[in-house]
Amino acid sequence: MSRTELVRLRIREFAAREGWTLKELSERSGVSYSTIKTYAVSQGMMMADIGALRKLARTFDVLIEDLLEDVKE
Repeated sequence: MSRTELVRLRIREFAAREGWTLKELSERSGVSYSTIKTYAVSQGMMMADIGALRKLARTFDVLIEDLLEDVKE
């Protein structure tokens, strides 16, 4: 049986580091607020929109991998 890997996006941490609200992050990145909020509150997910991840990484000036944190089951 294969184990499904889950990741959590570190959006809240990066936004807090910059002093931005999730709404400000949405405006700066061009990613919809509803998408950002979903990603920010999720305890773990299997899939995310790669286009949104690119925009967020670019906005924070980090690699996409920096946004991801493995979730231990």
